[in-house]
Amino acid sequence: MTTGMMKEIKFQGRGGQGVVMASQMLGLAYFKAGMYPQCYSLFGGERRGAPVVSFLRVDQGKILLKCEIKNPNQVLVFDSSLVDPDEIRRQVVPGTRILVNTSKPSETAERLSGFTLGLVDASSIAEELGLGHVINTTILGAYCRLFEGLAVEKVIEAVTAMVPAKKEENARAVEEGYDQVTLIEGRG
Repeated sequence: MTTGMMKEIKFQGRGGQGVVMASQMLGLAYFKAGMYPQCYSLFGGERRGAPVVSFLRVDQGKILLKCEIKNPNQVLVFDSSLVDPDEIRRQVVPGTRILVNTSKPSETAERLSGFTLGLVDASSIAEELGLGHVINTTILGAYCRLFEGLAVEKVIEAVTAMVPAKKEENARAVEEGYDQVTLIEGRG
C-alpha cells in the first residue's frame, strides 16, 4: 500500500560511473531507514561510457506498483552532457528537484532555470579521493542534502556495506558530496 508520498527517482549517467550501484545503495539506505524500496535499471551493452538509466521507488508502505517510472519527482544526473532541458521538462512533475554532477555550475543552472537544483563537482571529489570515474557515492552524499529526509549516516552505512573496496574513501566521498553541493532554488 502506498501513502501518496512516494519518491520516484531517476538516475541518469554513463557506464562506469556507478549509476546502477547508486540506485541500489540508496534503496538499501532507505530500507535501513524503515522505508520500502523498489529498484530497476535500463541499459544496453554494458560498456564504459554508454548511457545508463536506473530507477528507484521509495515509500512508507509496500509498493504494489510494478510499472516504469515515466514522471520522476527526483532526478540525479551523473553526467551534465546528458542534460536535455526539454526532455526533463516533458518528463518531470511540478516541484521536481534535480541533482547534477557538473564542473560548470553557472552553465548548468542557466540550462535548467526554473528548477530547484543541487550542483556538485562529483567527478573532482571522486578523483581527489582516489575513486577514479566512480562518482556514485559522492552523488549520494549530495542527494541527502538536496532532498533531505534521509540521514547521511544511513547512506554511509549502505555504502560501506555494498562497496567492494575503498570503503573509507567512499564514506568520505558521501561526506564531501553532502558538504560541497550547491543549492539553487528554482524560480519561474
